[in-house]
Amino acid sequence: MVSGLTVSERRLALVIAGLVAVCGLAMAIVGRNDLIGAHGFIVLAFSLGVIALVATRYLDPEPPEDRLSQYYDDPTKAGIVLAMIWAVIGMFFGVWVAALLAWPDLTFDAAWASFGRLRPVHTSGVIFGFGGNALIATSLHVLQRTSRARLPDQFSPWFVLIGYNLFCVLAASGYFMGVTQSKEYAEPEWYADLWLVIVWVVYFLIYIRTLQRRKEPHIYVANWYYMAFILVVAILHIVNNLAVPVSLGHAKSYSLFSGVQDAMTQWWYGHNAVAFFLTAGFLGMMYYYLPKRAGRPIFSYRLSIISFWGITFMYMWAGSHHLHYTALPQWVQTLGMTFSIVLLVPSWASAGNALATLNGAWHKVRDDATLRFMMVAAVFYGLSTFEGSFMAIRAVNSLSHYTDWTIGHVHAGALGWVAMITFGSLYALVPWMWKQERIYSPALVEVHFWLALIGTIIYVFAMWNSGIIQGLMWRTYNDSGTLAYSFIDSLVAMRPYYIARTVGGLFFFAGAVVASYNIWMTIRMSRRAEAAGRDTVDVPASAALVPGE
Repeated sequence: MVSGLTVSERRLALVIAGLVAVCGLAMAIVGRNDLIGAHGFIVLAFSLGVIALVATRYLDPEPPEDRLSQYYDDPTKAGIVLAMIWAVIGMFFGVWVAALLAWPDLTFDAAWASFGRLRPVHTSGVIFGFGGNALIATSLHVLQRTSRARLPDQFSPWFVLIGYNLFCVLAASGYFMGVTQSKEYAEPEWYADLWLVIVWVVYFLIYIRTLQRRKEPHIYVANWYYMAFILVVAILHIVNNLAVPVSLGHAKSYSLFSGVQDAMTQWWYGHNAVAFFLTAGFLGMMYYYLPKRAGRPIFSYRLSIISFWGITFMYMWAGSHHLHYTALPQWVQTLGMTFSIVLLVPSWASAGNALATLNGAWHKVRDDATLRFMMVAAVFYGLSTFEGSFMAIRAVNSLSHYTDWTIGHVHAGALGWVAMITFGSLYALVPWMWKQERIYSPALVEVHFWLALIGTIIYVFAMWNSGIIQGLMWRTYNDSGTLAYSFIDSLVAMRPYYIARTVGGLFFFAGAVVASYNIWMTIRMSRRAEAAGRDTVDVPASAALVPGE
């Protein structure tokens, strides 16, 4: 890691880490009577750890000049490891919060263990920790291979990866302490948000600078999806998190918006976070790794481009369907509903394109669990996008809104689409990165596939049933015109489904643990081969800057 940096890059790393450490110290001093001070100590400790890491290898020799003829994959390797660490952490807390709904006493009578604090640890850990690190790792890999150009430097990818994980640590630790903006998918407070903006701008510049240096004239469609993910998430993040802090020494801030405007801005952000973080980025992953693993060209490249522009344009208008039957003007609700329905066309175009790509390769799907992960992901992507468009219809939303049906829909996308395509892509990528013929244990990939699929089906079906029953109970009236069931009655009816939900989550979590072990053993297998002096395998997606990769 550090030895691969030039001396000037090591010096720059020390300077940047030193500046961040000074900021952490300042936060700790001015916030000594506030929770921002605790975060200041975390930033300081994190920065000193980076300084110590760089300093121990500062005097190592300069990396050889022939490195410039190789792709720079060290950040991708680190990103894979970090993604799996966050997967295990985030999914563990997911099982915990699911269990809390069935067994509320699992809080252990501690404030940090309450549902309200653990739930964002789960959502942020899985979405931003697991998903974000996987997107950064795969995007840097895909960018270099499809442009046949090395990353523009070696420092900035590490800055993005380490800086992004500092943000994730600040977010998760803040939730335990009760530091939150109370905005869905945007809970971290103002100082964490500012830090993420800096990291994200550097990330976008890496993409632009690499594409400027590309040896391949065409920009492959996966890069369009990755760039849309990076650029639009930056816009969403900045606008939704416009806020005024109480003071520089306080963690608390107040949104620049109020009332229904704040709600509209939040769900413009919230739905487009799903669109561009959890859809566009992972479609970029799918458009590279699925054809690569199948050994087939994408079914229709033209269709992939049409789908890209359709998704990019239409998703931006759909967020208001989260606010049906609220104070939001009716025409804005109708606009969101209309675009949500039309959005089904480009979404199914991508799902169909992926499945059609497998024509002539279905025997591989049967025999290769890695490719089966990707196939199931495409199926769930088509399913969840249809469901999302259906639930955006006002009449359907009157039954589904505020019920567990929404939770089932979200997890059909999160588990069935996002996690499945990520695991499939990582299983394909890990042997390439560590130059092995295959993953450590294909049998464990098979085990993981079935654990993940069974867990997803149990979870989603439990929440579909739970949500529909909830909606029906909440709108059932007796002969006197009053509600037939109390809210407590609906909770009692939901308990079996909450137990099933926990069981489904446990299956999926067990699969993530199996995947982490399998990936770790693949890395160890590579290290043992290097230590024994044996040559590693030159796999098709090797590190050499050659055409056709």
